[in-house]
Amino acid sequence: MFVSDCRREFYDLIVTQRVLLLVASDVDALCACKILQALFQCDHVQYTLVPVSGWQELETAFLEHKDQFKYFVLINCGANVDLLEVLQPEEDTIFFVCDSHRPINVVNVYNDTQIKLLVKQDDDLDVPAYDDIFRDEEDEEEDSENESDSSEPSEKRRRFEEEVIERTMKRRQRREWEARRREILFDYEQYEYHGTSSAMVMFDLAWIMSKDLNDMLWWAIVGLTDQWVQDKITQMKYVTDIGILQRHVSRHNHRNEDEENSLSIDCMRIAFEYDLRLALYQHWSLYESLCNTSYTSASLKLWSVQGHKRLQEFLADMGLPLKQVKQKFNSMDMSLKENLREMIEESANKFGMKDLRVQTFSIHFGFKNKFSASDIVYATTSLMENIEKEGPETTNFIKALDSLSRGNLDKLHQGLELAKKQLRAIQQTVASCICTNLVISQGPFLYCSLMEGTPDVKLFSKPVSLCLLSKYLLKSFVCSTKNKRCKLLPLVMAAPMDVEQGTVIMVGIPPETESSDKKNFFGRAFEKAAESTNSRTLHNHFEMSILELKTEDRSKFLDALISLLS
Repeated sequence: MFVSDCRREFYDLIVTQRVLLLVASDVDALCACKILQALFQCDHVQYTLVPVSGWQELETAFLEHKDQFKYFVLINCGANVDLLEVLQPEEDTIFFVCDSHRPINVVNVYNDTQIKLLVKQDDDLDVPAYDDIFRDEEDEEEDSENESDSSEPSEKRRRFEEEVIERTMKRRQRREWEARRREILFDYEQYEYHGTSSAMVMFDLAWIMSKDLNDMLWWAIVGLTDQWVQDKITQMKYVTDIGILQRHVSRHNHRNEDEENSLSIDCMRIAFEYDLRLALYQHWSLYESLCNTSYTSASLKLWSVQGHKRLQEFLADMGLPLKQVKQKFNSMDMSLKENLREMIEESANKFGMKDLRVQTFSIHFGFKNKFSASDIVYATTSLMENIEKEGPETTNFIKALDSLSRGNLDKLHQGLELAKKQLRAIQQTVASCICTNLVISQGPFLYCSLMEGTPDVKLFSKPVSLCLLSKYLLKSFVCSTKNKRCKLLPLVMAAPMDVEQGTVIMVGIPPETESSDKKNFFGRAFEKAAESTNSRTLHNHFEMSILELKTEDRSKFLDALISLLS
């Protein structure tokens, strides 16, 4: 059931209860969690936080805690499956689900008692009507005991014939209804996509209750930016949501412009700005950032010698000496930095990079600390998917959660260094895949498989890193290929997951087209292909388009996928 009043139907119910928070492992979920934690702190709400990275962990966490809790809050997990079927809870258990995954399972939508969906009402959900999906069980056998024995035999026969015709009609109607139901559900569940960021939904709740702080607003901004960096939402949706947040930013940060009542330099300030679409450039050198940002790398074709020549020409056109662009951005001459954005934009247009400018927000506190929202997204993602083992499994999650607080700058800087390593690894892998022709056309889709022993292959056993690599690779491949048909194809990418168990992780991403609506059909296609070939697969991720597969079953699974999508 959709919750229409989050304050009355959600927050006021749980404020006096003990609550279990089940939080998925993505930056948007972490930001939503931080906002909810801050609200809980205000009202002294008792809660337990359990990170869950997939369906198995969600089920295990629920089984461990179901006797102690009645109220469960699920962040970025649980909306796109039938929760009651998966978890088999008691009748008095209530789930509040704040999840950006779409489509939402129809059973969750029409369950009025146990499932409460915290979803932005403006989202275009297209949920099928109740009567098209659910039907009350009718008695097939009509009560015919009211026939009197005194009836004439001919009248009995006539009644019997009428009943047979009626039953036949009802059976036919039922078959037609079931066929239509299957068709409606197929259309509704065919594509996987994302709705409004969960962090924005939680910030809306804080705002309605007049408890919104600048920190909460920043987390909402980072949650939205995560969706944009991971390419989960359309440019139109991003710009619309940026506009909504910009009004809140003006409301919270207007004192910075007032000279008489200006804030101390140590206070936190958020500013809206048009920034460069260059990853981490303020914490790196401009040269490294240009080389390791997917947009500039793909546009300039930096995997080739010719591409590096174009980069040198690009820098020369701006009049930037190599000595300056190769040193840390903070150490560049002030005279160059003052007009840098305008210079880069002007030259970028000549080199076909028309979208190098992007609307975003930055945060300032103290003299030295300035971060853009995308910097935080890259740093937090890298901390969460850090492959160096440091204690229990939840360590990375806790570190990533801590890095979002202003008091933990050391963790944030550690995340920025890990993010630079991750971006370098992605670009090197993209370059090697294109130069060695590892991306091959399988007919209805492109396919690329990373071999065991490839540098940094362990990093790409993590879902977010593999998705980023796949998106960067597809962007670069579209820029490098001359085949017009291949430019319109989606990509399936595989990487070794666990060598001892002999498993691979596979991800499918939609085509890289201008009009792309970011809807992904691979989730359902993977399920059907696995079903038809009896492949040993594990659909453990909250994203349906990511699955784990036994290495021996890979070829038959791919064959089934090709015939399914042809």
